[in-house]
Amino acid sequence: MARVPDDHPSLFSAPPPRARATDAPLAERMRPQTLEEFVGQGHLVGPQRALRDMIASRRAHSLILWGPPGSGKTSLARIIARSTDALFLAFSAVLSGVKELRAMIDQAYAERQRGGRPAVLFVDEIHRFNKAQQDAFLPHVESGTVVLIGATTENPSFELTAPLLSRASVVVLQPLNAGDLRTIAERALQDRDRGLGAIAFSVDPDALEALVDFAQGDARVLLNTLESTAALATQRDQRHLTRQLVEDAAQRRVLRHDKSGDSHYALASALIKSLRGSDPDAALYWMLRLLEAGDDALFVARRLVIFAAEDVGLADPQALTLAVAAKDAVAFVGLPEGRIPLAQAVVYLATAPRSNTAYTAMLAAAADVACHGALPVPLHLRNAPTGLMRGLGYGAGYQYAHDCPEGIPEHAHLPELLRDRRYYRAGRQGVEGAIAARMEAIERRRAGGA
Repeated sequence: MARVPDDHPSLFSAPPPRARATDAPLAERMRPQTLEEFVGQGHLVGPQRALRDMIASRRAHSLILWGPPGSGKTSLARIIARSTDALFLAFSAVLSGVKELRAMIDQAYAERQRGGRPAVLFVDEIHRFNKAQQDAFLPHVESGTVVLIGATTENPSFELTAPLLSRASVVVLQPLNAGDLRTIAERALQDRDRGLGAIAFSVDPDALEALVDFAQGDARVLLNTLESTAALATQRDQRHLTRQLVEDAAQRRVLRHDKSGDSHYALASALIKSLRGSDPDAALYWMLRLLEAGDDALFVARRLVIFAAEDVGLADPQALTLAVAAKDAVAFVGLPEGRIPLAQAVVYLATAPRSNTAYTAMLAAAADVACHGALPVPLHLRNAPTGLMRGLGYGAGYQYAHDCPEGIPEHAHLPELLRDRRYYRAGRQGVEGAIAARMEAIERRRAGGA
């Protein structure tokens, strides 16, 4: 059975007490040690909230902490372990592999066999494990060898297995608000042991607001930016932090966004719903949010192509042509110039007439395909290249449309079971109004009313 050495790095055990305040980055030094120090997430740890009650009871159970970067997931896990006097085993799904994880499970098992402390296994970025690896946690959770606390920035519904989710409560953390971030910054500036209090910086209100603004709800970004600002001030022999110093230290504002995660899909959803709601201003804003956050411009272009077919549809068939042209233009010229054809397509699609009749007809036909399976092709629609096939009735009764009055055959084209199905019902918006009139004429002809 593997044993983790006492001097193993902090990836495998709780970090030792800090010897000096300068041993770690400011964000790590200021990590809250108790629930009283924890800032934000009042919906979870406020008075009479479930998570606070669990911590107060000193009995932990398995959790999935889902929230954006810098919202307090790791800090909460450490506080839970400390409150229950548990062995804290920290593992990163990005930095380590199965071998290290097995060593931790062995350590937790050995501790349990000795009648020692319970073990909290904290798995950062748990969504990085594949489905089989996630299922491997289950027997250790069920046997009580470990209390599993997983942290993820991704939607657990999509990234974690159902068996794992059934054994852990999902706790949703929110980005920290401006008040929370100001509190964290002020504490760091005042704390003489772990923070910057020994230097006694004075701070302009504008500088504090700039720090909060740059952080975008992320405490780690806030404290890293504050530390960089303080270092720059010291380098310039200043003890007064200004907005300009913050901007010089931060260089630029970084929009919080994970290109493969929940934020990515939230922005994409906002773009599509703004297009569907005929709001070109909002659609342009969300498109640029995606691009400024580093999303692939071709991802945006593909969403526009899909929207043109699904939502504008036959009300304006030119919309699909324009969307595809915008996609080709972006692929040809790249960014930043590619924003121009994308903007043109966004405005056009947001202001075009709407029809989803082709899309809904497709869904209805797909439902029948799924429901009825491989219904036979009517004999009159089958080709008959051989005498045998002709003898079996293949092609018999087929009416060549160009030889029919008004080009409309009288026979059906669907399988007999679906003979009277109508999937496509033309709308009245834009160009589709003419299609609706044509379809009505076809129906009258087939009914003998022409």
